[in-house]
Amino acid sequence: MATIVHFDLPADDLKRAKNFYSSLFGWNFDLAPGYSDYYLIGTTAEDGSPGIGGGMGKRGMPDQKITNYIGVSSVDASLNEVVRLGGKVLLPKMPVQKFGYLAVCEDTEGNAFGLWEVDPEAE
Repeated sequence: MATIVHFDLPADDLKRAKNFYSSLFGWNFDLAPGYSDYYLIGTTAEDGSPGIGGGMGKRGMPDQKITNYIGVSSVDASLNEVVRLGGKVLLPKMPVQKFGYLAVCEDTEGNAFGLWEVDPEAE
């Protein structure tokens, strides 16, 4: 069954947002390898076990919100199903170099969500 595997947190001021979330929740922020303005976020559950990982970068659109990414075996196949079921593709499949592929969709209720396919050979 598909599950949330990543969340993406847009920020206008990366330093301010890092301070807020690390102070509030104890989240850890590390620059993503090869990026100068995108941070990987480490979270932990209440029992101390690893939580869902995330990322934070500069806000791309004025109305961009936190997006949850659902892990799938094929972004292409999932995009076809989104459309077949009445959803919309907001951002077509795109590579995240050496990590995988993502796409952003909208469900039938107007909620945005992402799809994530792991592929370390993505370019």
